[in-house]
Amino acid sequence: MLPAPSAPTPPRRFPISEKATSQRPVLVVDFGAQYAQLIARRVREAGVYSEIVPHSITAEEVAAKNPTGIVLSGGPSSVYEEGAPALDSKIFDLGVPTMGICYGFQVMAQSLGGEVAHSGLREYGSTGATITGDGGTLLAGQPTDQTVWMSHGDQVSKAPEGFEVLASTGSTAVAAFGNDERKLYGVQWHPEVKHSAHGQAVLENFLHRAAGIPADWNPGNVIAEQVDNIRAQVGSARVICGLSGGVDSAVAAALVHKAVGDQLVCVFVDHGLLRQDERRQVEEDYVASTGVRLVTVDAREQFLTALAGVTDPEQKRKIIGREFIRSFEQAEADLVREAQADGEPIRFLVQGTLYPDVVESGGGTGTANIKSHHNVGGLPEDLQFELVEPLRTLFKDEVRAIGSELGLPDVIVQRQPFPGPGLGIRIVGEVTAERLELLKKADSIVREELTAAGLDREIWQCPVVLLADVRSVGVQGDGRTYGHPIVLRPVSSEDAMTADWTRLPYDLLARISNRITNEVDGVNRVVLDVTSKPPGTIEWE
Repeated sequence: MLPAPSAPTPPRRFPISEKATSQRPVLVVDFGAQYAQLIARRVREAGVYSEIVPHSITAEEVAAKNPTGIVLSGGPSSVYEEGAPALDSKIFDLGVPTMGICYGFQVMAQSLGGEVAHSGLREYGSTGATITGDGGTLLAGQPTDQTVWMSHGDQVSKAPEGFEVLASTGSTAVAAFGNDERKLYGVQWHPEVKHSAHGQAVLENFLHRAAGIPADWNPGNVIAEQVDNIRAQVGSARVICGLSGGVDSAVAAALVHKAVGDQLVCVFVDHGLLRQDERRQVEEDYVASTGVRLVTVDAREQFLTALAGVTDPEQKRKIIGREFIRSFEQAEADLVREAQADGEPIRFLVQGTLYPDVVESGGGTGTANIKSHHNVGGLPEDLQFELVEPLRTLFKDEVRAIGSELGLPDVIVQRQPFPGPGLGIRIVGEVTAERLELLKKADSIVREELTAAGLDREIWQCPVVLLADVRSVGVQGDGRTYGHPIVLRPVSSEDAMTADWTRLPYDLLARISNRITNEVDGVNRVVLDVTSKPPGTIEWE
């Protein structure tokens, strides 16, 4: 089974964050699956809007959401375990097309009178599946023999009455079933992962053929509805946006600017944790491409003072989140004094919060706090602003598509992700001015070499990490050194929910290592992080 946190409930909500679209959703019921968020993304890739809901949702609550379909996720439990996640069986009587995946498939079978057995046999990883007959509605148009991705111990041993068995594997007689009359379907494998050769086709057959849902979820729809939502929330009030220079805040600002025009002022906080020349790039690139007014706040001393002596990563993130808000509050006060005509406080703050930020920050019952993102779990309790977060339910690839649709240049839309807390969470240990300068130089070398190698669009991002509290013996200039290691963390990902390390060419790694150890004083070792996510996160802190 595939363990992971369930979908969180944000700690502070305002109307625009409640719903990304007026479209009826497909509900992804989360049983604690590692890939519940990935299922939601795959549904959206099929042109259908999706929302994640907990397995504790009742039939009445489902009906109130008026969904077009339901997908039951996998999960780490056995249906026989005491306290195993269950589902309100009345949901199957609502007439809503429903598809179960892995654990969700077993829950469906058991709830509807089928049988789930402890077989003693486990299937993990790539498995051969055989389609029965024409595959029914769910598996129509697919090859008889195909590779699927399994991760289960229990298995459905008998399909519910009225259900047709649609597929099997060498050790699982009932690997898929369907009932066209009730529009209920299920598969034992994980169609949401790329390792299932025809997985997306399975989901699209369910969504379009079985449920009859049109493929009308697209960036244009998001823009139009969010512009309306922003206008309804903000009215004629003024708004400030925390612009970081990354794609998320840039797209959020562009959406708000499209909605309210000159009511928006962007505030760029130079917290001293930026990469080399980043302040200049932000000021030049964003203003030139959008025409939005930008105010830069120099808060380098403020942040370094607040971070002095702090080594715990969670504490760092919360301090950085707090100081961001304090900086925005000071900027707001300055702007109010400047606009003496009305002197009204600025009520609204725009943030480029994405769905993965919310998931990892651990909102909601039973959700693990992987790390508190500064713009979610790091917000201070006494926050005076109302948040405008038009991207809160979106994934990174959707944000990039919206940015392109809004006309933002590639230099902004395709910029590699960079964390809001900046280099503060890429220094493992206390953050000091000297350590920041060391890391900035190393990071600059890595970015130069990746660009020269033409790999900027091939990797998701490459965090460069300084192990500030670790030293190792080296030999430089015929003398003994006792310097810091630098860690390279090149990763490939679609949405930051899962990632794998990028296999960079050896000669490129050698150039990067030689340059860093020769050009950056205090570094005598460069190492490569080859951990996927999970189990590691993309950032070290």
